[in-house]
Formats: sequence, structure tokens, C-alpha cells
Amino acid sequence: MTAGLSAARANSILNVLRNTAYSAVATPFVKLYVGDPGASGATNAAAATTRNAITWNAASGGSMTLATLSAFTGTTSETITHIGIWDASTAGNFIESWALTSSVPIINGSSLTFSAVTLSLSPVAA
Repeated sequence: MTAGLSAARANSILNVLRNTAYSAVATPFVKLYVGDPGASGATNAAAATTRNAITWNAASGGSMTLATLSAFTGTTSETITHIGIWDASTAGNFIESWALTSSVPIINGSSLTFSAVTLSLSPVAA
């Protein structure tokens, strides 16, 4: 599996085209991974298990950028390669995952901060 939408979220988005209500995520949460999270987000979880709430700036031109995401604190030394989005701070449903452009080492007791994240859908008709 490569990073991407969960099957449940993809089906929910596609069903909008069938005039079926879309179930929005009230507050999305970010989880860190040391490898591909797999289809259910249950694989390769980082030792830093806290999920942090994320907010986004308004979408424009088919993309949106990070508004807020608190720093993560490392609980062991490891290399973060992916992030996943969940609909709850614990338990909940896995929504999607992305591979980071570059792997990021995190050291026990240190903080990992994401200062720029952009999500895009393309192509957007011009």
C-alpha cells in the first residue's frame, strides 16, 4: 500500500456524486509513522503516539495550507517517514496518510514541528 485515502473516506467522497451526504471530520488529528501506515493506519506507528489536532487555512485554487499543528515530543529516537490523519485524538477512524518529502529524525525528548504543509488536488480545470 502506498500512502493515500482510506477506502472508507474515498467512498464517502465519491458518494457525494450520488447525492449522498458527506460526513465531514469535525477535528482532524495527526499521527506520526516510521513507515507506511498501511490501509488501516495500524502499521509502523511512531513511539510518539500522541495525536495532535490540525487546522487548515481555507482552500483556494485546489490546495490548502497548514494553519496550526502543535509540536510532537519524541519518546524515543526514530525516523518519521509518514503522517496519518485520524478523526479522533484516540481510537477513532483512520482517514488518510502521506509520505513526507524527506524523512525526519526525532530524538527522545526533542520536539518535531511542522511549519509548512500543503494539500493539493489536481488537476484543477482552468
